[in-house]
Amino acid sequence: MKKLLKALVILTIAALVVACGAKPGDDKVEGPVVLKVWGAQEDQELLTERVDAFKAATPDIEWEITLGVVGEPDAYDMVTQDLETAADVFTFANDQIFDFVGAGALYEVTRNKDEIVSANVAGSIEAAEVDGKLYAYPMTADNGYFMYYDASVFTEDDVKSLDKMLEVANAANKKVFMDVSNGWYIASFFLGAGNTLDIKDGKQVTDFNNETGVKVGEAIRDFTAHNAFLTGDDAILQAGMGDTIAAGVSGTWTADGIQAALGENYRATKLPEFNLGGTQTQMGSFAGYKFMGVKTSTKHPVQAMMLAEFLTNEESQVKRFEARGMGPSNIKAGASDEVQANVALAALAEQAAYAQGQKNVLGSYWAPAEAFGTELEAKSTKDIKTMLDEMVTQIEEAQ
Repeated sequence: MKKLLKALVILTIAALVVACGAKPGDDKVEGPVVLKVWGAQEDQELLTERVDAFKAATPDIEWEITLGVVGEPDAYDMVTQDLETAADVFTFANDQIFDFVGAGALYEVTRNKDEIVSANVAGSIEAAEVDGKLYAYPMTADNGYFMYYDASVFTEDDVKSLDKMLEVANAANKKVFMDVSNGWYIASFFLGAGNTLDIKDGKQVTDFNNETGVKVGEAIRDFTAHNAFLTGDDAILQAGMGDTIAAGVSGTWTADGIQAALGENYRATKLPEFNLGGTQTQMGSFAGYKFMGVKTSTKHPVQAMMLAEFLTNEESQVKRFEARGMGPSNIKAGASDEVQANVALAALAEQAAYAQGQKNVLGSYWAPAEAFGTELEAKSTKDIKTMLDEMVTQIEEAQ
């Protein structure tokens, strides 16, 4: 039934796109250009300022631009459930792009494409493309994770090895934090070991249950069984950092809280190496980006593209970094002294060498991966190979 409903949604959207027949043309229009923009609650103040700046930069057009609160995680569901009433321009996470394009909901970027491509880091552009066509405007390049740590507990050498971190933390009666029951984080072990997530015939496939994957599963079990291991959400990490927690895996969004807690002992670095069947192996990670997109049924495609481009240009990305500490995808913005001096963003850049994009991750991956991690956090003694086989079956068949 879910597949049938999804197919009906896609067919309906496709029909709307054909009926609309919008083509990029002259930037000039008669009468007001009415556009709606969706962004996260935390971005509303910045979006208001940026929209005002956009209007001031394009005084020849009469604009009627309204803002709405829809965060990146909810963008796909909210846009595709009613494309006609959805925002013309909206933010979303890069792992939704295949679903968006498959549903026929994203307008191809046809205005100033070469300039947009050259202005942003290659990984963000690759993540915004499907079949060689650009479908989104890169907005940030900081949707990844790394290791925060307390320099009063760990040395720079300590944090290179997960085993060493656990040893040192345990001796100091402290914890090493990681949300292993989150599919985003637990993948770091598998990706570092060389396991893969791929898409074939529109479905998720993975080798997380092969011989290497079993070794990975055993390594994760050893980690979660250690006395110094602690799991939970970001609230637990921030509340405990500098007290019971000496190190934790998270992203830039927790930087302010962790810096406030650690003060002069505030540090961050790439993820450590872990013991993979006797071999020290660098942990991988997901490299995520946030985008802006334009819906296919917008009545003003050219003007919507103008707005999306402005809201993601160098100036807007600098403003976003200044307001919220979000890492730019724009090359010039990312090269600024202020961005380079940011401890969290520097750690993210260090981890980037071992990170992979989420482009090949479909929705069917997340719940089974979470269930696998939850079992290990609960100290399950179940056979690892059996657990991995179950997880992979659920990932590949629940589509």
